[in-house]
Amino acid sequence: MKIDRGFRTVRGYQMLNSEDKILTSSLEDYLEMICRICLEDGYARINSLADRLNVRPSSTTKVVQKLYELGLVEYKRYGIIQLTEDGKTIGDFLLKRHEIIQEFLRNLGIKKTLLKDTELIEHDVSHSALQCIYVFNKFISDNPQVKSQYDAYRINLCEISESLFEK
Repeated sequence: MKIDRGFRTVRGYQMLNSEDKILTSSLEDYLEMICRICLEDGYARINSLADRLNVRPSSTTKVVQKLYELGLVEYKRYGIIQLTEDGKTIGDFLLKRHEIIQEFLRNLGIKKTLLKDTELIEHDVSHSALQCIYVFNKFISDNPQVKSQYDAYRINLCEISESLFEK
């Protein structure tokens, strides 16, 4: 009998969580961007989606076809891409999740790698952790004096400990 000691590799945790996930991280990125573009323009197109995600239109077409098969988008070859009701629901959640993680990292003082770190974290954060991060962000927003104290502390400590984290 194998005893679960709790620790796993990152891939191990991802595989464990994949049982609950409908979409891969890549599909989530595409759906989130389709949602962003649709909020701006009312619809998306393959080329605009590919440009925004820095990928080839041919790759984008394959992914959009997969999202179509999953019932998350409406799409006809060379046509526009629109979200279905399910696609909009999931897309809205993906946007909100992104915003929560990004605000959290911004509250921590992350600037240079904000988008990269947000993108890497958002796909593997649990719902309970996301909810706690949301509450933390709200606390910081409602208590700006705490944020100011943290920022002063962080800046002071970063100057002192800069050599600890040099690459």
